[in-house]
Amino acid sequence: MGKVTGFLEIDRQVHKYQPASDRIRHFREFTLPMSDKEVEKQAARCMDCGIPFCHGPTGCPIHNQIPDWNDLVYNRDWDNAIRNLHSTNNFPEFTGRICPAPCEEACTLNLEDIPVAIKTVEQAIADKAYETGHIRPYPPEKKTGKRVAIIGSGPAGMAAAQQLGRAGHDVHVYERESRPGGLMRYGIPDFKIEKHYIDRRIEQMQGEGVTFHCGVNVGIDKPVAELLAEHDAVLYCGGSETPRAAGIPGDDLGGVHDAMPYLVQQNRRVGGEPIQSVAWPSHPIIAGGQHVVVVGGGDTASDCVGTAFRQGAVRVTQLDIRPQPPEKEDKLSVWPYWATKMRTSSSQAEGAEREFQVATLEFIGEEGQLTGVKCCEVDDKRKPIAGTEFVIRADLAFIAIGFAGPAMAGVAAELEGEMKITTDSRRSRNVEANDRDYRTSVDRLYAAGDVRRGQSLVVWAIREGRQAARSIDEALMGTTVLPR
Repeated sequence: MGKVTGFLEIDRQVHKYQPASDRIRHFREFTLPMSDKEVEKQAARCMDCGIPFCHGPTGCPIHNQIPDWNDLVYNRDWDNAIRNLHSTNNFPEFTGRICPAPCEEACTLNLEDIPVAIKTVEQAIADKAYETGHIRPYPPEKKTGKRVAIIGSGPAGMAAAQQLGRAGHDVHVYERESRPGGLMRYGIPDFKIEKHYIDRRIEQMQGEGVTFHCGVNVGIDKPVAELLAEHDAVLYCGGSETPRAAGIPGDDLGGVHDAMPYLVQQNRRVGGEPIQSVAWPSHPIIAGGQHVVVVGGGDTASDCVGTAFRQGAVRVTQLDIRPQPPEKEDKLSVWPYWATKMRTSSSQAEGAEREFQVATLEFIGEEGQLTGVKCCEVDDKRKPIAGTEFVIRADLAFIAIGFAGPAMAGVAAELEGEMKITTDSRRSRNVEANDRDYRTSVDRLYAAGDVRRGQSLVVWAIREGRQAARSIDEALMGTTVLPR
């Protein structure tokens, strides 16, 4: 695949960024696009490696045929490259921007720390498809007469809706917020993915016959039982929204917030919407001129860091209870799996101070307002080390330590209460459904995405939405041509 000797002759290149001093002045995307010729050269680096781990179970959850479309791009066949990419991935412009790219970790060339720039090529293919008009509605040739409702319009719900709509079903997507997209719209900042990409896909899907009902909070405005009565099948793609409880004393002080209300507010501002959300009501939170502490070391924490800098924070400190990872992993013991190693996100590179192997002991304040965060060092078992306590000045603190399952109000309350739906044995209370047919314990009700598997990546949500759509189509029609 690609040029036989390309990986020997061509150096790895990826998108460059605007300088941090420039990009923190706006909320737009800041990657600098590569020319078609440069992308073609990067695609040429994909070697004929025999076993392409990049699209196996260790690499790409949706099994993108990466060597195939790299070869097509190398040969300048961009039209067939997007057709190939779309055969496994409904929204490559999303994953090309916000996926952490486990495929690159699994690339054979990563054994030498020079993997193929798969994510860069994927984004280029998707963006080129918009330029050439390839991303347009593809309505079904005939309708089946079956009606399917989808609760939630995040990536799982969107992927399922598009697949089912193209199969000829009458698909209705119910979204609690004022616009579709779920946490991909309201949780992920615009500087990582601008929301017009979501709007374009919604427009395409509407042209394919999918109907979106926004501002409908299922379980409150419209019961799940009513959806089941009106449709032949219902797919629950509600996401994972309940913040994981930190249990830190002082978390009731003014200035201490969960991460998601903060991120949602700023995304709504950028989108020209009122900041009050159905799910995350809160007074205005602005980091301008503030000393900010972010508790957590994951992507959501990093998004808080980047948002705070763009709002004009004076100082941002990020606390991670995990030890500082090594700069380089042991390839022979880890590859082709995702490696634990020192990674610096674009937001952290904008000036964040990072503290590793540190526990947050207490939020401290005066007259009900946060003034500092008391911390200490921890040992390898995450136990506090006596005598290592210190206090970081803080006017704002964001808790970003993950999510513990679906929102308990609305859909989940009705399902667990009246319908006695089976949930998993963990405290997260995810809806129980296997990853073969995605059926729940309630007849004709399916579940996919984070509400089933727990918080995860956008690429996993797309995979589950596609697979659930296949299961529903097969149940309704007796057979299916939708891919798994």
